[in-house]
Amino acid sequence: MLKPIFTFLAASLLLVGTASAETVKLALIDPLTGPMAAAGQPAFEHLKYEAKRINANGGLNGQDLEIVGLDNKVNPQESLVQLQKAIDDGVRYVTQGNGSSVASALISAIEKHNQRNPGEEVLYLNYAAVDPAFTNERCSYWHFRFDANADMKMNALTDHIAANDDIKKVYLINQDYSFGQAVSKAAREMLKEKRPDIEIVGNDFHPLAKVKDFTPYVSKIQSSGADAVITGNWGQDITLLVKAAA
Repeated sequence: MLKPIFTFLAASLLLVGTASAETVKLALIDPLTGPMAAAGQPAFEHLKYEAKRINANGGLNGQDLEIVGLDNKVNPQESLVQLQKAIDDGVRYVTQGNGSSVASALISAIEKHNQRNPGEEVLYLNYAAVDPAFTNERCSYWHFRFDANADMKMNALTDHIAANDDIKKVYLINQDYSFGQAVSKAAREMLKEKRPDIEIVGNDFHPLAKVKDFTPYVSKIQSSGADAVITGNWGQDITLLVKAAA
């Protein structure tokens, strides 16, 4: 999933001409510790593996690639601290994917930095933060997303549900932040359009990475008589939800 980042990075180096730098630094700002580390740490290891492979084959247009891991604990404020740390260290390429709340903060901060510091611009490569707003009303010249947004994914998912006549009741459970809200909104609107007979029997939101036991939520789902569950949960929240459901 992360390989396209390096192709994009190599092309951008040709365009902006960074031949004077011996090493190109790419900073990953993602959860590397705490409950969501299971989502951020594999991305970090994948990037390091690819960087090692690329460097062994001549680097990016002859330049070595260094991956800098910065732990944000899925916190927007901490992410801004780490972004500034990366910029101060000479990093001009940033990637992130876990948490649209983090992505929102990064887009705004990078826009401001680039306006104030011509010639020292930072490029944000987003591999998985999929709030639709980021490539619609929040579209930024300095932000490039590789993943399909939440609306695109929900369109495919609701197509499948709409074609299944056995599904009459759907329960929604999502993390309580911009991405979870976007998943819920898209699911309700698209199901209403494609299968108006389907009843939404629950629409729960829970704190991001705070729930330790999803058993009470699973009990509500069971009691609702739902035939299907739609969730955008990721990281620890999807692992524990599935564990409770099992």
